Amino acid sequence: MFTGIIQDKGKIVKRTVNKDSIRFTVKPESKIFTKNLKIGDSISINGACMTVENIISGEFSFTTIKESLSKTNLSALKSDDLVNLEEAMTLRSKLDGHIVQGHVDCTGTVKKITKLKDSWEYFIEFSSEFSQNIIPIGSIAINGVSLTIAAIPKENAKNVLIKVAIIPHTFKHTNFSKLKAGDTVNIEFDILGKYVNRIFKNHI
Repeated sequence: MFTGIIQDKGKIVKRTVNKDSIRFTVKPESKIFTKNLKIGDSISINGACMTVENIISGEFSFTTIKESLSKTNLSALKSDDLVNLEEAMTLRSKLDGHIVQGHVDCTGTVKKITKLKDSWEYFIEFSSEFSQNIIPIGSIAINGVSLTIAAIPKENAKNVLIKVAIIPHTFKHTNFSKLKAGDTVNIEFDILGKYVNRIFKNHI
């Protein structure tokens, strides 16, 4: 379980395709990021929960299997791409973001990025299948980053378009600075909203 507060960025330094999985090796920007990592630890990679399999010289490796590859943007990662990193929370962790499981619900497409004076607005589109999981000013995790849905500019039978605002700190310390229109992002909806939605559906 995570908070959606990104701790570091990491560069993909190796990508090995196996039968129906891909093994990645990541080099974090911070030399001390792997200091507290242990083999078997859960780690959020662009919001997807993965398991640390190896740690050598400040780099760590993990394997993404078919199920995760089909539901996330990890299948598109290539050498030198940057990913957002967060270690699993502990019982003493500050919950500065919101509860993020690392279970990606779907992917979305960056449709537009607007640069304001001191912030950025990202417009992200995804299937209307998930429209019941969002509300204006509600929580959402995009590429593992805990964000607030600033607005829902468009919604129809096929797609939903949301707007999120990115502050300079988030822009600098996550891979949002590398995103461009057309890119695919991982989306996880607020777990509390998903449970409430299911409860109401079962009582209608």
